[in-house]
Amino acid sequence: MIQIKQLTKVFDKQVVTDHLDLDIPEGKMTCIIGRSGEGKSVLLKQIIGLIKPTSGNIYIDGVDIVQLTEKEHDTIYEKCGYVFQFAALLDSLTIFENVGISLLENGRDRDEVRKIVIKKLEEVNLSKDILDKYPSELSGGMRKRVGLARTLIRNPKIVLYDEPTTGLDPITSRVVHELMAAMQEKLKITSIVISHDIEIFKYVDYIALLHEGKIRYFGPAATIWESTNPYIYQFIRGLPEGPIQTEKQQ
Repeated sequence: MIQIKQLTKVFDKQVVTDHLDLDIPEGKMTCIIGRSGEGKSVLLKQIIGLIKPTSGNIYIDGVDIVQLTEKEHDTIYEKCGYVFQFAALLDSLTIFENVGISLLENGRDRDEVRKIVIKKLEEVNLSKDILDKYPSELSGGMRKRVGLARTLIRNPKIVLYDEPTTGLDPITSRVVHELMAAMQEKLKITSIVISHDIEIFKYVDYIALLHEGKIRYFGPAATIWESTNPYIYQFIRGLPEGPIQTEKQQ
């Protein structure tokens, strides 16, 4: 579904991604982890085309999106959904308008859109009772789910999550993770998650670790805790920066 080849992004003199290679399995959920400041969100934005790489290739369904014109890129946007870190809801719009905004802007009938919005809210375990409420009237967890409903309304083949549980308490974070996993199982979409929360390991299929601009590890989430990869060992145990060693090397 997604192949990334020699992807490089440089801001001024700072190299964020450095000839990075990564293949994202189709129909699975892959989590990209790494320390703060490693450029995970920049990588995600390059994948969807919000940031243009300095060099390299990103293939989605065999098409190199780096080479596309802005107009040609619209066909890629139609395949992708992006769940922003803080939901990015518009405070001046109702929940109905926030979720249905892409359909409403395309001139769809409001009554028709309302039915679709209700269905998408139900998929993320929200009631139609919130349709006429505003984002400020909802809890943080509910706003996250509204953001997911808005993403799903276009029936994307690819969903990208940027820190989906940032700012949430552990219980609400688990609810969001379980919802993501349920959507993955039901829709068989290709998902990429950026996260610092190691609890996500229970819900995803694969883990990729980004360190100093490159993917230093890629493997199944089910065996992550047994990995002897030094970068993984240090990250998941919260060890300080310094010489990287595994338990077997000490």
